[in-house]
Amino acid sequence: MNNILSSLEPKLIWKYFEEICQVPRPSKKEERISKYLMDFAAELKLEARQDKAGNVLICKPATSGRESLKTVILQSHMDMVCEKNKDVEHNFDTDPIIPYIDGEWVKARGTTLGADDGIGIAAQMAILASNKIEHGPIECLFTVDEETGLTGAEALEPGFMKGQILLNLDSEDEGELFIGCAGGIDTVATLKFKRRVVPINHTAYSIAITGLKGGHSGDEIHKGYGNANKIANRFLWESRKFKFRLSGFDGGNLRNAIPREAFVSFMLPSKNETAFLDMTKKLAKDIKAELSINEPDLKITIEKTSSPSYIINKSAQKDLINALYSCPHGVIAMSASMPGMVETSTNLASVKFKDNSEIIITTSQRSDRDSAKRDIANMVQAVFKMAGCEVVHGDGYPGWAPNPDSDILRASVASYKKLFNTEPVVRSIHAGLECGLFLEKYPFMDMVSFGPTLRSVHSPDEKINIPTVIKFWDLLLDILKNIPKA
Repeated sequence: MNNILSSLEPKLIWKYFEEICQVPRPSKKEERISKYLMDFAAELKLEARQDKAGNVLICKPATSGRESLKTVILQSHMDMVCEKNKDVEHNFDTDPIIPYIDGEWVKARGTTLGADDGIGIAAQMAILASNKIEHGPIECLFTVDEETGLTGAEALEPGFMKGQILLNLDSEDEGELFIGCAGGIDTVATLKFKRRVVPINHTAYSIAITGLKGGHSGDEIHKGYGNANKIANRFLWESRKFKFRLSGFDGGNLRNAIPREAFVSFMLPSKNETAFLDMTKKLAKDIKAELSINEPDLKITIEKTSSPSYIINKSAQKDLINALYSCPHGVIAMSASMPGMVETSTNLASVKFKDNSEIIITTSQRSDRDSAKRDIANMVQAVFKMAGCEVVHGDGYPGWAPNPDSDILRASVASYKKLFNTEPVVRSIHAGLECGLFLEKYPFMDMVSFGPTLRSVHSPDEKINIPTVIKFWDLLLDILKNIPKA
């Protein structure tokens, strides 16, 4: 390990964060990080156990004089979103993340950093390892597969934990305490196509949409970032009059990330090339102007390419382009009860051609209201049903209803005001936290979520703000000192 972050404070958190960066931990492949945590507990001679799903729980007794406090669960998730820029060579199954310091930020080069939620794991480990921190009984819960379905939290069995208070360390805005979150569901459409022979007297072209910010499809959906799938399809829509024939569409990757890149390939009658290029030049200029504030690095590349092995049939092409244009993306409704808060949204996440002559379109919907979540999922379903797609909804996950009368919230607000002489913002978050699933198994649980400031999570631009890690750490330690008695 290079100890790149060894100069940063708090030293113990950054020490463990850099260690965690060395351990590959894609969603559904948490075997190495869970072994790392279990070995860590064994070295410290702490009680640790793992359930059937792979979730890890490490317990630490209270420090002297604090045995009467309620047991607190500190919680983070083990997995990370694995996104990289197309020109970066990186195997998330085997390669370590290499962090670097850029001013007040820690970043990674061309890949996601994994501070979501590696910084939560590091904070838990620092508390477990230190003999200088005052606290009552602690249980540290590390869940699996948060990013692709919250299946670790869903699989938790009653009785695995004993604590009555849970501090979720998976939030991304220092100065804000979260007491609620949106529920979510995935909607996946499958469009079958037939392969056709590549026509003669046609020229092969590709359009690449790159340089977009991407980011978290919940917490950043309101920021007006571009959707690469939507932009690429806009070019296809406007190119219909030139009688192009589609041969490929590869846009976006993860259901919970706003798509940053999209690549389409097609054949164009050679006689229409000049008019096509004139149109796309103007359209590219218009789109860049529309997104100039929010997406200053947008790049649109249109160029000739080698001929594909096939094109798709006309009816499938028409259905795909119409459906992608009609499919909603972005904020659907703002909250009436929490001004400035997104209530309902949807993300047109990815479009993929498959070898079995199918096109898979993945979307995800979120809402604070379960009925609104189902409504927008049905809206997306209807769009793709009209295009002749097979549509399947995932199981979804529940939201976390805010409890403004929470004891741990009052304690957290008091700690924040004492430490920083200002009021924290208390709100709900338009993202999926595991807290709603915890409440299904542990309905008595009193919870709050907080963390340091992260930006551009779920994208290769992910970064964590160094000064806010200090404030996050100070707040966590003060809350632990002031947990109510059992």
